[in-house]
Amino acid sequence: MGRAGQPKDRSEGPERKCIATGEVQPKHGLLRFVVDPNGGIVPDLAHKLPGRGIWVASDPAALEKAATKGLFARAARSAVTVPDGLPALVEGMLARRVIDLISLARKGGHAVSGYEKVKDWLAKDEAEVLIQASDGSERGKSKLSTPYGGSFIGWLTADELGQAFGRQTTIHAALHAGGLSQRVVEEAARLKGLRVSDDGSGHRKGKKTR
Repeated sequence: MGRAGQPKDRSEGPERKCIATGEVQPKHGLLRFVVDPNGGIVPDLAHKLPGRGIWVASDPAALEKAATKGLFARAARSAVTVPDGLPALVEGMLARRVIDLISLARKGGHAVSGYEKVKDWLAKDEAEVLIQASDGSERGKSKLSTPYGGSFIGWLTADELGQAFGRQTTIHAALHAGGLSQRVVEEAARLKGLRVSDDGSGHRKGKKTR
């Protein structure tokens, strides 16, 4: 994996079609929605809720189009209610999932935070994923490099990353290979679609997640 933070190739897995873009992608990279008994559109980020799945690319424009152009109703073949501010809602839920997964990895001894600890893991080839806060100092972050063949996640804020480690803020973190690292990378890749501009040159403003 490169610094773009994309998960390992799982193109051999099941694919689904985005109702907004018409593109077919592996379903682990898409956002799944279902219709609840009251006709409401509900995000199913874990892909576990019962019901026929409705799939949308992890992109603000795709979500906005699906929400405002009647695409959810067309896919469901019935009248539905779409939550207001759907892109922001999904972004917050995805950020929370990533934070919680990193926290679980930390509790299992598979994640560390702090410049010196991360630097030590990188030097010993113990890190598979390098995580750095989007609002951290670029000069400080440039002193650490993504492990060879590993992944980089750089679109959580210092406040959000701090939540994963029980601190007010955190700038640098790393994950061991195995365990939850692949799940963290995959969920973070979907979050990236909502937060990072298409050319990768900048970050869309992410809200604080509590």
